Amino acid sequence: MGDIMNDVKVVFEPYGKRVKASVGELVFSIAEKAGVAIRSECGGRGVCGKCKVIILDQNAISKLSDIEMNHLTSSEIISGYRLACQTRVLKNVVVAVPPESIMQPPKLMILGFERDVKLSPVVRKLHLLLPEPTLSDIRPDFERLLESAQERFKDFGGLDIDYDVLKMLPEILRRSHWDITLVMWDRRIIGVEPGDTSDRIFGLALDIGTSKIVGHLVDLKSGRTIAVASIENPQAVYGEDIITRITHASKGDANLKELQRLAVDGINKVLHEVCENSGVDPFNVYEVMIVGNTAMHHFFFGIQPKYVAQSPYVPALRKAVSVKAKDLGVDAYPCGIVTSLPIVAGFVGADAVADVIATGMHELSENSILIDIGTNTEVFVGNRDYLLCCSCASGPAFEGAHIKHGMRAVTGAIEKVHIDNNFDVKYETIGGVKPLGVCGSAVIDVIAEMFKHGIIDANGRINSQIESPRIRASNEGLEFVIAWKDETATGREITVTQKDIREFQLAKAAIYSACSILMKKRGLSEEKIDFLFIAGAFGNYINPENAKVIGLIPDVTSEKIRFVGNTAVAGAKMALISKEMRNAAEQLVEKIRYHELAADPNFNQEFINALNIPHRFIGRFPSIRKHLKSFR
Repeated sequence: MGDIMNDVKVVFEPYGKRVKASVGELVFSIAEKAGVAIRSECGGRGVCGKCKVIILDQNAISKLSDIEMNHLTSSEIISGYRLACQTRVLKNVVVAVPPESIMQPPKLMILGFERDVKLSPVVRKLHLLLPEPTLSDIRPDFERLLESAQERFKDFGGLDIDYDVLKMLPEILRRSHWDITLVMWDRRIIGVEPGDTSDRIFGLALDIGTSKIVGHLVDLKSGRTIAVASIENPQAVYGEDIITRITHASKGDANLKELQRLAVDGINKVLHEVCENSGVDPFNVYEVMIVGNTAMHHFFFGIQPKYVAQSPYVPALRKAVSVKAKDLGVDAYPCGIVTSLPIVAGFVGADAVADVIATGMHELSENSILIDIGTNTEVFVGNRDYLLCCSCASGPAFEGAHIKHGMRAVTGAIEKVHIDNNFDVKYETIGGVKPLGVCGSAVIDVIAEMFKHGIIDANGRINSQIESPRIRASNEGLEFVIAWKDETATGREITVTQKDIREFQLAKAAIYSACSILMKKRGLSEEKIDFLFIAGAFGNYINPENAKVIGLIPDVTSEKIRFVGNTAVAGAKMALISKEMRNAAEQLVEKIRYHELAADPNFNQEFINALNIPHRFIGRFPSIRKHLKSFR
């Protein structure tokens, strides 16, 4: 127990939350302890500058750091703004969290394209009435059970039984008067329940994303989703991007265990929410099928992920993992199974495999591209005969990180933007409220609209010769005003800066160059692409034409573009209800050819060429070149 003389009281407004803290403790850490979620894309490392708080009593806190001087404007400093991750408390203090620093639940894509599959779940139930033992029938309990099961169904021979279930078997059989229901996972008995419970059999399909966790509660008798829930990934307190979290986990086993605990806590929260909303007992959830990128997969299973982030980017394993729920702390049926789909390689994880399964591109004779856009973007190119894939670090710009007024897709974020010929701006916000900032889809719109109207050139430079009050100089160079201060919830203008445009050019160049390299390796031009699947929570909200204008995606005709939503959770559900789909996933990872972009001699040049808007070689975007004159 700490020395009470060294304790201070910290009050967080507008929440009214009071918490004790130690002298010298960081405001960011105190906020986490108080349950106050403050934005931080960098996990409190002083990189993103998003964790701004207002503290009027500057004598109660540490002196302004050099990092804060770099992130805060002079007017903000005068107004008492500080960075929570850099400020230490010295005395009792009141900390105000401004609206733009409050972490809010994101606008999530919880549904995805899902193909019809034959219902054949790995989890099954069988109701049995066993003959009681007598002096003339002294078969052991387990053999009695097996023989009765095989009499009903010939394929039930040779079943194994979970050790924990075996220990309870004699008591359960006798207390239930030999009227029981077997619960089986594949060829293994994972439960023996009194009476007939065969109508209560459920599974949970989960997408453990970097920013969110989405769960579908599924009735395994019908294959129907009966409840859906989603939450922000609790690991976000340690950074909103994968690399930040991996760095944290690599510093020691305690850190890795903490990230695993947060993942499990998040899954349990989703599990309890879907069960409460549907009236299902979590005890009747017998399998949890999880997908996620390789880092999320490793975090959840408690596997050190640091080597995935270090050359040559090797994961711990590729095959599917199956672990008892109780061993992971998941609040489903204790002897139920938590299963993952297999991993391809590098950061191309189980979620990407689920994407392919859900879209069915591995079964198509036509040529397809699948792009799952996120902080780490996965790209697949090919058809049923040959599939190539890669991953690229597209960065957190799509989540609003490293953008001056960027934010995630939450209430108050500008999500759509249009600029007219007079440079006037119309925008839409999530929730229809006053804007707090811009999310990724809006930045794509802004850059595309600025390019169409000649506000920026092909190099992304803002044209200083244009006479408009929306184009102005700032401490960070030129910027374009999207919303004036009297329109916003913060009382400050929302802008896109020259630096923001550069950040997005880096992100879009990574994605386009990944597509370009795989297409070239397959000998495919844009004209030979029959389908372009855009997956992921972010992808579903972008304007496809504007995405082509900035050179984010290949210039295929709009009718070939399919927005397929959260195919990761859709693929997880398909594997949950279909043994055939699960087997297909195992076969698929053997068939897919992974291409490591870091080792590709052409990647750097492809990347440099793709930095231009839409591209250094405008001929790759004929639809954009054709309309450039009409744009301006």
